[in-house]
Amino acid sequence: MKIVRFQHGPEVAYGLVEEGGVYALLGDPFERESKVAELAEVRILAPVQPTKIVAVGVNYRAHAREMGHSLPEVPLLFLKPPSAVIGPEEAIACPAMSQRVDYEGELAVVVGRRARHVQPAEALDHVLGYTCANDVTARDLQGRDGQWTRAKGFDTFCPLGPWIVPDLDPHDLALRTRVNGELRQESSTCDLVFSVEELVSFISQVMTLEPGDVILTGTPSGIGPLATGDVVEVEIEGIGVLRNPVVEG
Repeated sequence: MKIVRFQHGPEVAYGLVEEGGVYALLGDPFERESKVAELAEVRILAPVQPTKIVAVGVNYRAHAREMGHSLPEVPLLFLKPPSAVIGPEEAIACPAMSQRVDYEGELAVVVGRRARHVQPAEALDHVLGYTCANDVTARDLQGRDGQWTRAKGFDTFCPLGPWIVPDLDPHDLALRTRVNGELRQESSTCDLVFSVEELVSFISQVMTLEPGDVILTGTPSGIGPLATGDVVEVEIEGIGVLRNPVVEG
């Protein structure tokens, strides 16, 4: 099952993607109306509008080696603003104040139930599903500022999509990032330092996770710069491909 947020004419709604068609949802992901349109006839939007995006730094072993960091003892958390979210095919805008904007392909976790002080064993009960994400980063500003709010927080710096896939085992999913068709990142979520269960549990000890909130689980090795005119794709096994062009901001 794929849960999608879409626009068909003036209407924006949630639906299910099945056999090339989009079916509108009624009250929940398991109750649907009749077919709305063919998938090609609707505009696919960011699959969720989170109240917050909690991201995790240095959470792949190979990426830690790439960056010259030791493995963290606890998850390294930072926030991206909801205004950074865009959907598939929407443009990533490179801001004028940055000279290096990087892609970071990631598995995103979408919260389905309110989570506060959740234990790892029950963490997945609070997850609706998973989608692709790109934690776009102004790398030069990240180093210059000494903290990450500006570097991670520009508008368009959190592409999400194309849809949410529930009932997916997040422990060994292949992840690939391509720029202009060239493979730049290739890894698996089995290289995560902290698993999805550990992340949901840890974050819920710090802040309440609300339905629709998003956790970005970290990026593997192979990060690199984007340029105006590029097209970046994040592909995750069992989910699909998140594709975004890059423009001048």
